[in-house]
Amino acid sequence: MQTMTEPTAGAAPRRVDALLAHYAESHRNPGNEAIHCVAIPLIMLSLLGLLAAIHPWVAYAFVAASLVYYARLSLVFLLSMAVLSVIGLTLVHAMGRYVLPISAVVFVLAWIAQFVGHKIEGRKPSFFEDLQYLWVGPLFVLALLFRKLGIRW
Repeated sequence: MQTMTEPTAGAAPRRVDALLAHYAESHRNPGNEAIHCVAIPLIMLSLLGLLAAIHPWVAYAFVAASLVYYARLSLVFLLSMAVLSVIGLTLVHAMGRYVLPISAVVFVLAWIAQFVGHKIEGRKPSFFEDLQYLWVGPLFVLALLFRKLGIRW
């Protein structure tokens, strides 16, 4: 049976599918996968908060650059990440003057959780091989959700 990330017979795998397949190799343990499904969105939110604490335009520039990366991979992921980025920026704005301490604490705790997950998995994080996997992580979480919903990316 074809999974959501497998290309059709005879077709070359799309770059997004190859990235997700490689990322999934070090995220097979259900406990690690569950940790990632919580920690990755928290890391993304806290990263936006940390960048916004420097200056809101720094956060906007990061989002814009990330969306360019996602546009090169998949329209569905691009649109999804655009919506999630708007939600994240809205939450960051709602943190007001507490954005820096909240984001810093969440960022540290979420990364600790990520490394605990990889200790459980027994494999190092993918971004140790290639930094672009920091941008693939959110797509991995979305792909898990999309698979459950039957959405093709």
